[in-house]
Parts: sequence; structure tokens; C-alpha cells
Amino acid sequence: MENLERSLNYYKEIIGFQILEQTETTAVLTTDGRTSILSLEQPENVIPKEGKTTGLYHFAILLPRRSDLAGIVNYLGEKGIRFGSSDHLVSEALYLKDPDGNGIEIYIDRDPSVWSWNEGEVAMAVDPLDFEDLSSSLKQGELWNGLPEETVMGHIHLHVAELEKTEKFYVEGLGFDIVNRYGAQALFLSTGKYHHHIGLNTWNGVGAPAPSVNSPGLESYTLLLPNEEALKHTVINLERIGADIKRQYNDFMTYDPSGNCIILKIAEY
Repeated sequence: MENLERSLNYYKEIIGFQILEQTETTAVLTTDGRTSILSLEQPENVIPKEGKTTGLYHFAILLPRRSDLAGIVNYLGEKGIRFGSSDHLVSEALYLKDPDGNGIEIYIDRDPSVWSWNEGEVAMAVDPLDFEDLSSSLKQGELWNGLPEETVMGHIHLHVAELEKTEKFYVEGLGFDIVNRYGAQALFLSTGKYHHHIGLNTWNGVGAPAPSVNSPGLESYTLLLPNEEALKHTVINLERIGADIKRQYNDFMTYDPSGNCIILKIAEY
């Protein structure tokens, strides 16, 4: 973040997060008062966000109900906030940028029973969102009151420098399955037959450089593994393909071939 106070105002007043913890330069955001979903940090000697680099394309906030998406559409309209939108067949989504230009997706999933799979790939599209039909999910008088407690981080989408080594890292190293190829420019990956937990694209150019450490953007993201056995198995696979991996107390830190930092830790239930 270039200015933490400015960003906090946006994430609280526009997106609907609550603050879980805060210091002079950092803030942890939540929707249920207990669980961290997103952390913000203002780096030292911060500079404006650099373009045409690797790093964050967007993070995606998954709402629990379709009426929640309809509610925030109305709220954003009342606030005069511009946003994009799309029907992806598997989901319905809104797109915004925070004050630093970081991409945000807010979406709801369609029931998995209507997702269309063919030879291991799920059909996704970029169709217009039917706002009239979406608004019909709202009950009369129902108002937006911030992100619901059940909100989670649904997926993350990253700019990368190339796809061949990146695919090997995420598939052979981290254990994801490819569920959609978008030509030669993007990959979508998941576990458990989800439409995607991670998106990867070269839309900022093949060979795009990593951003400066003091440029607003992605510092790291966290993958939660179900147990210690799964964590050990992932670490072994990453070491097998020659990935850079370091231990941090009970967690591990690794980097994809484009320098995106990933924290591996065991989920707390």
C-alpha cells in the first residue's frame, strides 16, 4: 500500500472488511472478527505501483449467497464506485481496483452441478452479467451491511513471466490440477474439482520483470494444507523440482519461477 490509511478507508467503507489487528504500517482484515483474510502493509520508501510486472492480477473474495453480490452491486452504485462485471458460467463476478491499482474480484459461485466439464477441463467464459436477474435474488428492503461472516478468499490470479516452468512448479511442485487453458496466455488450476483456486497469465508480457519490493502489490499469499503429512509431501515435491524453499518455524516459504512468494502452512480447524 502506498498509503495505509487511504487503503484502510477503502477496504472498510467500500469493500466492507473489518480490522482485526493494526499497527502504524500494517493491518489485518477480517469478516468474522477471528479469521485473517487479507493483510495490508505500507513498505518503507514506498513508490507508486509499477506496471507491466509479475505479481498480483487480482485476489478474489467469494461471497456465500447470490443476494450478497446483488447487495454490493446496489451499494457500489449508490456510492458512485465504478466496477467491471462478468458471467463466467461457473460464477458471477465484479471487478474493482483499490486506490493503489491492485485488482479485486468479488464473486459468487454457481452450483457445481451446473459446471460443464470435458476431459478434465471446466468451461468458463467472459459473458455479460445479467444484473436484472441478479437483483431478483434480493429480498425487498434487504440492504448491504458489509462482507458476510462466511466470506472467504476464493482464489488468486497472478501475472507471471512465462507458463512452461510455472506450470511445472504449480502442478508437480504444489500438486494443483490444470482445469482450464486459455490459449497460450493463461492457466487455471485447482484441487478438488473447483473451477480454479489459482489463475496464471502472461498478459503483462512474456519475460515481465518482478516488481520492486517497495512497489504496492503482492508480498505473498498463503496456501493452507490439511495436515502435516500433506505439508511434508508438498515440500518434498518442491525440493524434487529444484524450487527454492525455506523453513519459517512450522511453516515453509517458496517462490514460483516469477518470484511470487507463497507461504505453506497447516490449516487450523
